[in-house]
Amino acid sequence: MVPNLTTALTGPLLDLEKHVINAQATIEHWFRVQWLEHAAPFYSSVDLRNSGFKLAPVDTNLYPGGFNNLNPVFLPLAVQAAQVAVEKMCTTAQRLLLIPENHTRNVFYLRNVAALAEILRKTGLQVRIGSLLPDLAEPLLLDLPDGQVLKLEPVRREGDRLKLGDSGGESGAFDPCAVLLNNDLSAGAPAILKGLDASQTLMPPLHAGWSTRRKSNHFRAYEELAQAFGRLIGIDPWLINPYFSYCGGVNFQARQGEDCLASHVDELLGQIRAKYAEYGIDKTPFVIVKADAGTYGMGIMTVKSPDDVRDLNRKARNKMAVVKEGLEVTQVLIQEGVYTFEHINEAVAEPVVYMIDHFVIGGFYRVHTGRGADENLNAPGMHFVPLAFDEVGSYADSAARPDAPVNRFYTYGVLARLAAMAAAIELENTDPEFHPEVTL
Repeated sequence: MVPNLTTALTGPLLDLEKHVINAQATIEHWFRVQWLEHAAPFYSSVDLRNSGFKLAPVDTNLYPGGFNNLNPVFLPLAVQAAQVAVEKMCTTAQRLLLIPENHTRNVFYLRNVAALAEILRKTGLQVRIGSLLPDLAEPLLLDLPDGQVLKLEPVRREGDRLKLGDSGGESGAFDPCAVLLNNDLSAGAPAILKGLDASQTLMPPLHAGWSTRRKSNHFRAYEELAQAFGRLIGIDPWLINPYFSYCGGVNFQARQGEDCLASHVDELLGQIRAKYAEYGIDKTPFVIVKADAGTYGMGIMTVKSPDDVRDLNRKARNKMAVVKEGLEVTQVLIQEGVYTFEHINEAVAEPVVYMIDHFVIGGFYRVHTGRGADENLNAPGMHFVPLAFDEVGSYADSAARPDAPVNRFYTYGVLARLAAMAAAIELENTDPEFHPEVTL
């Protein structure tokens, strides 16, 4: 299903799509050179927003869930990309340990774990699923709705390596070459994961977890890439880059940092307003205020005036004050709001593009019947529709219209790859091995 995009086939987005399609050869060469310099994350997912006059990533997840929502037709692409990623991490890889979140009742998440494990197994790896649940002493079997059984095993530390099972057992311990985290470490990196043998590759690295990662670092890296990409194909970088600013020292419950936040909101709205005037866009500018660290769509609000952050009621302040794992929000990202003008069955939608290594492997539309075009869709009540790729968006068709599905999805893939590259640069810039001020 290709969603309806409620915009005319003229204007900035059509011009952007034309530039991307016509510059396909230049873009692909540029990406090849960039990936030689920067190591792509093992996997990632990117939330995009398509306003019809602007197309930009608004979030990049380095511990993506939702693999169960991908179109199964493109499983071979995922397996092929995973094979490349596995070869990079460990040429002689035979065994991989997958460590998920500590969820045992979230069936949707567990289906994601099963789907991810299946992709990895199809690369020829022996894959077992280890759990960091503190009270798990024996393997735990979890029944899934489709009849699958997910086996979680307690992870143990032996010296500087992670293992499963008993070394004295009949088959010995499961000693993996690599460990893949699908746990975003919001509560911090546990001691069991620190100081591992370098030959037991840990992906993503610990400093990619939300206890240390900051969205402001990511979008700072993305902003520089967007400017370089804009020069490369001759477009205004604003068309693919959401303006942002940052505010620290915030305490929503104690109403601390309100003046800082209101000032940044006012400044950012002014910048957006000027761009809207430049492009003749008759829409109300807005910004999204979100926790600078965290996921699951928590700690997010839409703001259209500085007064919106000064006049928060107690319920709204409490909602913004904490994120996953009950962590207190003290730093916020103020990000240009990008309307989504894509609709599926009258409900607003936004594309989420999935990658393994630097390859686009598919995606889905996040759809919400109860939210508006200027609101966060990552909220209870959302559902997912697999992206309707005729092809997975790995190439453009210059003979087709710029807004044809193959070309739209190619453009989505280009923007997602830019965001993944920004994540690669972000991780380089925050690697504690080279930046001792980063603490895990």
